[in-house]
Amino acid sequence: MTHTYPPLNVTVRTPRLTLAGASDELLEQVVPLVRAGIADTQPWPFDDPISFYADSPDREWQWLRGIWRGRGTVTPQKWRLYFVVLADGEPVGMQDLVGRDFDRFGTVSSFSWLAPAARRQGLGREMRAAILHLAFAGLDAREAGSDAFADNEGSNRVSRALGYQLNGTDWDTRRGEPALIQRWRLTREQWQPGRRDDIELTGVKQCLPVLGLG
Repeated sequence: MTHTYPPLNVTVRTPRLTLAGASDELLEQVVPLVRAGIADTQPWPFDDPISFYADSPDREWQWLRGIWRGRGTVTPQKWRLYFVVLADGEPVGMQDLVGRDFDRFGTVSSFSWLAPAARRQGLGREMRAAILHLAFAGLDAREAGSDAFADNEGSNRVSRALGYQLNGTDWDTRRGEPALIQRWRLTREQWQPGRRDDIELTGVKQCLPVLGLG
């Protein structure tokens, strides 16, 4: 299905998964995963406010509102692209790419989550590699950042494996309690030697004007 709004037509395909622009049709397929609760064990992986904890009865409403707000707030200085992660054609999570002052600095960051049943299969690394390919090969980014709570071993392991460098620490709250954040940084020059040739981008050129690029 082709959408009128170009960001919904962007896809990133790897041998293992597809990142598909998060249309409302795809979001409806993801709702059962969100409703089931993405995070139900410590250490808590998400900062406040977040709707993914298992004791949030209206979490799917909060989640949908957040995506709709993000899709509706798009300027050259601030945008967010939302992708549903499909493995074997089935939704298993989401991967976002965030640009702030991208028109001036060329920097992006990412956010992702996987359903519990899809973890520990290498999909987290694969989807991050896919979104980095979109950022650097598709949007000509200069630098990608990421951060995770210091005890979020899975996310920090992915950053390290993909060549990110440590970039200091910060603090945030999760479920109202302060916790240490580990920051990561990956420049275009650091990404380039490991650039993959098996990742396919579709619909990026048509999306550029929406983001104030090109």
